[in-house]
Amino acid sequence: MLSQFSVKPTLPSTDLQRSKDFYVNRLGLKLVRETEGDLMLEAGEGTHLYLYKRGPSKADHTLAEFKVPDVEKLVNEMTSKGIKFEQYDIPGFLKTNEKGIADMGGEKGAWFKDPDGNILAISQMG
Repeated sequence: MLSQFSVKPTLPSTDLQRSKDFYVNRLGLKLVRETEGDLMLEAGEGTHLYLYKRGPSKADHTLAEFKVPDVEKLVNEMTSKGIKFEQYDIPGFLKTNEKGIADMGGEKGAWFKDPDGNILAISQMG
């Protein structure tokens, strides 16, 4: 029923100006729309990320994932811009290296948080 429609991640933000700075200036997403209560951002291939003003997220899992061609290269670039990658050691599932990259048998991934603590990921298929 929904397989023919696009989907966009929707994330809460306690401070839209801080979020705008992070997503536009540090991650390089394009600002499409800005109101007093929300932001619409565009990423690659016409995909969008929607942020709305609200209290902090209580989510403790990945809320959005960016598919990238080279996780290692992007982690290095993002780290140089002050973005800190998470460290995970989940037995039987995944373990990140010193840079925060996990190799999951053909897929690589790395996780980081936005200023509100929303967990985001970059991933690369083998």
